[in-house]
Amino acid sequence: MQLAADGGIDGITNGIKPDWNIFGAIGTKVKIIVGVVMAGAVLFLLGSAIVGAVHIRVGNQQHNTMETKKGQTMVASSLLGLFAVASMSTLFGIVYGFAI
Repeated sequence: MQLAADGGIDGITNGIKPDWNIFGAIGTKVKIIVGVVMAGAVLFLLGSAIVGAVHIRVGNQQHNTMETKKGQTMVASSLLGLFAVASMSTLFGIVYGFAI
């Protein structure tokens, strides 16, 4: 209700963008490039997870356990990579904090 009363979408999109914390001093162009690279990695990993799901489906239909196992491995590794990319700014902040 509060977001609708403000009349802007900035309240919603600011929650999605990463919080740069200590890296806030880097330039706007660098932030855009990092965002594009992260978005590309996310799309690639989601595509890889979909291909893994297809391998699982085909393996189950053909009773091919090797194909099913390959699909399970692809899905698991894609989702793990997706988690790592999504939390990259937090991980960098923690590592930087430990270095100080």
